[in-house]
Order: sequence, then structure tokens, then C-alpha cells
Amino acid sequence: AMSQTGGARLSLPVWFSAQLIKVFGEDSHSRSLWVSPRATARDVCRMLVQTAHCSDQENWALIELHPGLGLERVLEDHEVVVKVQAAWPPEGDTKLQFRKNYAKYEFFRKPMVGLPSSPPAISELIQNLLQSGTCPEIQGFLHVREPSRKAWKKVYFFLRRSGLYCSTKGSSKEPRHLQYVADLEDLNVYSITNSRKLYGAPVDFTFCVKPSKDRIRAQDLKLLCAENEQTRTCWTSAFRLFKCGKQLQCNYQMSLSAPRRTEAVSQRCGSDASLVAMDFSGKAGGRVIQNAWEAQSAEREEGQAWRRREALRWSLPNLSLGSSPSSVHRTQPWFHGGASRKQAQRIIEEQGLVDGMFLIRESQQHSQCFVLSLCHKLNTKHYLVIPCEEAGRKYYTMDDGLTLFIDLLQLVEFHQINKGILPVCLKHPCICVAL
Repeated sequence: AMSQTGGARLSLPVWFSAQLIKVFGEDSHSRSLWVSPRATARDVCRMLVQTAHCSDQENWALIELHPGLGLERVLEDHEVVVKVQAAWPPEGDTKLQFRKNYAKYEFFRKPMVGLPSSPPAISELIQNLLQSGTCPEIQGFLHVREPSRKAWKKVYFFLRRSGLYCSTKGSSKEPRHLQYVADLEDLNVYSITNSRKLYGAPVDFTFCVKPSKDRIRAQDLKLLCAENEQTRTCWTSAFRLFKCGKQLQCNYQMSLSAPRRTEAVSQRCGSDASLVAMDFSGKAGGRVIQNAWEAQSAEREEGQAWRRREALRWSLPNLSLGSSPSSVHRTQPWFHGGASRKQAQRIIEEQGLVDGMFLIRESQQHSQCFVLSLCHKLNTKHYLVIPCEEAGRKYYTMDDGLTLFIDLLQLVEFHQINKGILPVCLKHPCICVAL
């Protein structure tokens, strides 16, 4: 402001215009941050990666949650966080959550998921959209909840660049049978959890669309339900690509160019650069195959030496099957303690349902056993890890003793480069951090 004496205009300090936001972790604890009014979801994630001392910097996302309505969506990296919060109800349980999401740009990495009932595939959609600006039509049957009552009916929908339409007569495309539903430019798409209980959905693969500028109210939601997870993923991906496809490609390229931190092998397993070739064909408990790259890293060598000492300690002949196993797995980000089968499936669903996502947990039904929970083709599979004894030494196995591992860390590193009995190699560890 100008002083009465005509003095110079005073500039306000940067912190004066900053706004306070609260972000929750997956353990219900939260962290408050001062952010710029122009801070994007990417900016906030970078701040949280640093303040929470995350072991890696990749695939973190900011999630918008509306627990009472069962809604959630991943904020796009370019979205301004303060503007997103401006559309929230003044009173409610809406919040931001910081967690892994491996599926955010999966259609760029592996564009092969298409609608089963109506091609083209997402890969063709991406190619046409980014190269020529044209969008092939996405179409198919979806269940829709009628606004005036709680019943659901099956309707044929068309997703075009001009918007979302439905047919009033079967799958007819005639203009007189097409009904306009929504404009994609001002639309956000949310997945819905617990949709059968909350909305009486016929199956669990429910999502909804709503204008992004309007405050969220239950009566304004357009609830849609697909037949399976593949179809839901295709529709929600198509909505995002139709709305801001070129911006998403820029976001993806920026995520690839972001600096990556190198960690010791014993502390992370999410990067291919941290994989170690190992030989478990013998009965000696495993052999590390050294290579030139590994020899150059003193930190990695120390991690290898520590693991070998731990392996020797627990491979003594007088170790009984009932003795305490090596606790090396308890320091790993993929170990989730006593999580139940249902909790494991929920964690994998929340973090993206991408092939190769995994975690290990203690078995609730079998004493001293563990369970490897793995995502493959949008489904979660569970594999029992059993302790066994061979020549007085203790090992772990998933294939009735055919392949033996001294500890769970060796088991994980082996299956990061060898499928073994699994349908896909382990790739993405499900990680939860405390804020």
C-alpha cells in the first residue's frame, strides 16, 4: 500500500500469501505445510518426499479423498492444490492423502488395455490424440444410477472429444437417440470404494464424474459402474486423456526427468538398477553373482557383506526350525507385518493395480509362515512362503523346497529378475510412509 506521504509501495513477504494445507499419510497421521497459492500437486509431493525422508522419489501422488461419499482420485501433477480445495464442502471429511500410485502414467508405459467389447485400445487413442489431436470414440455398456431413485440400469455410453453421451435406444448412434451427459473440459473422474454398500451398485467397479468447479454433493454425482476392473480402468483413463492428454504426456516426461536418489540394495528394491543377480540352484543357501557395476559401489558392497554375515549366522547346523528367523525383512519397505489378506488387497488397489506390485506379510493362518501378495492383470494373488529345514539349515520356499532362500530379502531379489512360479517378476514394492 502507498503511505500518506507518497512513499514507495511496500512488498509483502512471500510467507504472507502462503496457505496452510494438511496432508494425511496412510497411517492416519497428518503433516501441515505452508504452500504457495500456485503450488501444484507435483510441488507438494516433492515437499513431502523430502520432509518424510522417503527412500525413493518416484510414483508418489496426492490423493483427494471424500470418505463419506467413498470417492477418491489422484490429483494430476499440474493441478493447483488450493484450487482443488476450493471446491470442497465447507464442512465435511474431505482430505488429501500422500501415497504411492504406480498407475498414474501406466497407459504411457504399457498402453495395451482396451475395452473388451469395443476397440480401439488405449494405445491407439494415445497415438491419435498426441500425434493428430483426434480422438477415437470410446463406447460400451455401463450401469448408471438413476438420479430420482436408487435403481441401476444398463445404458450404452459414448465418449467423444465433445463430451460424454448416452443412447436412449440400445446402442444406436443416431443423433435423435443420443443424449448429452457431460462436458469433458470441466469434469473430474473419481473411483468409488465400497460402492455396493453406499450406493447399491451391482458390482464393485464403480466410478463417477462431476463438474470440477462445483462443490461435491451426493445428488450431483453421475454414478457409473463397469462390469470388471479392466473396463473401469479403460474408461477412467480415457476420461483423463480426452480432457488433458498432451498435458499428461508433459507430466509423464517431467516425472522421467526428475532426479532419482541411489540407495543401498538392502534399503530399497524398487529400481532395476538395484537388482542383484543371485544363484539359488544349490543347497548352500544362495550365491551372489558379483559384477563390475556392483564392485564400484562401496555402499552396495557393505550391504552385500552384511547380508552374507546374517546368512551365515542363521545357517548354522544347530539352528532349529522353531528358532527366531532372520529379521532382515522387517527393515524392508515391502514388509507389512501382520496385515490381513483384505488389507493387503486394499493397499495394492490403492497404489495402482499395476503388474508386479507386491508386498510380504505375516500369515494369519499358518504359524511362522509369510504371504507374498502380488498384482497381476488387475488382480491380487497370494503365495504362501513356508519355512523348511534342509541338512540342519533353515530356508524359505514357495515351491515345496525346489528353490530355497536364506531369508525373505533373497526371495524378493531373486524374483525381481526371475519369475519362478510367479506369473510376473516382482517390480513395484507397496510402500507406506509415516508423515
